[in-house]
Amino acid sequence: MRRVHLTVGVITLVAFAVTGMIMRTHNPRLRDLGDDIRLMYRSRHIYLLGSGIGNLLLGLYLVPRQAAWRRRLQHAGSVFFLAAPVLLAFAFFTETEHGLAFSLWRSTLGLFALLGGTILHFVAAERAP
Repeated sequence: MRRVHLTVGVITLVAFAVTGMIMRTHNPRLRDLGDDIRLMYRSRHIYLLGSGIGNLLLGLYLVPRQAAWRRRLQHAGSVFFLAAPVLLAFAFFTETEHGLAFSLWRSTLGLFALLGGTILHFVAAERAP
């Protein structure tokens, strides 16, 4: 599972760089667009960075737990963490042009996936008494 997180993390960070280039070369320039559309581009761009860093860190530091219930929680959390970059990249390409008036379910689900994955990994962690 660590290798999958590491791979997805690196791919997501590359996607973050690509979305940055898309924003830089956008026609018309982002600064000429309305505040709501510019906010959408920048926030989805930063969300993508957060999901990439989260997956990269799990790829580097994930330690499978011994107890079966903790391992199951880790796997469930990993599924959420792996789904987040897909949802957030999809949100970058579909939600941004429409501003805040558009349905934002992709980015909402992506952010909740990051939150859910974080909570599940936190609960699965073994803490010293």
